[in-house]
Amino acid sequence: MNDNILKIGKYEFNSRLIVGSGKYDSFQTTRDATIASGSELITVAIRRVNITNPNEENLLDYFKDTNIKLLPNSAGCFTAEEAITTFRLMREATGIDLIKLEVIGDAKKTLYPDVIETIKACEVLKKDGFTIMSYTNDDPIIAKRLEDAGSDAIMPLAAPIGSGLGIQNRYNVAFIKDAVNVPVIVDAGVGCASDASIAMELGAEAVLTNTAIAQAKDPIAMAQAMKYAVIAGRMGYKAGRIPKKPYATASSPVDGLIQF
Repeated sequence: MNDNILKIGKYEFNSRLIVGSGKYDSFQTTRDATIASGSELITVAIRRVNITNPNEENLLDYFKDTNIKLLPNSAGCFTAEEAITTFRLMREATGIDLIKLEVIGDAKKTLYPDVIETIKACEVLKKDGFTIMSYTNDDPIIAKRLEDAGSDAIMPLAAPIGSGLGIQNRYNVAFIKDAVNVPVIVDAGVGCASDASIAMELGAEAVLTNTAIAQAKDPIAMAQAMKYAVIAGRMGYKAGRIPKKPYATASSPVDGLIQF
């Protein structure tokens, strides 16, 4: 298989950058930034953004002539049952079966996921035939539980949603990658292009970012920056970085020095 292809369940993508659709000033800007990012997958909160009612402005209409797929998510759901019902209704209305599962446990401050409810929902939705990308905390034990429950990709947060703090625990990204055999996609907390590049250099298979692009002074330029940061980070990871050392090492050979 082409190593440049991102494979999630039965789906394949050429881009390893996934973008969000929230916080933009218009659907048109959402479209323009998404195209600039090179992404082929845009996540949408189906309880907040219209993708099912043809009588109202519909985000789907802005992407009909592109190769960009919608990735419905369950943002706004606080129990497994809410998420399961939401996705079943969504699939009936749209036919989409690739989903981002997120069940929030703390709606007031951190927006951290309720991992217990997420696992419950994952088990049911997998039996329903969905391809599931699961948003979770940066815990390798939970990541493995989600894989066992049927997740086709694990999406650990880098930092709280929308915080822009970047990756707060780089070791856990590596631990999660070692713990599971499905793609690891760093999600939430990315603030700038270098954050995305670091995530890829740590071995993540992809990055999802929304606020960093949508709330940037120039969303189109930031989308392009994220595109190249993900590409560069992936190339750097595959190239293999040098080991870290506590002392200096001369870049030129010391043997055969000219003697004075």
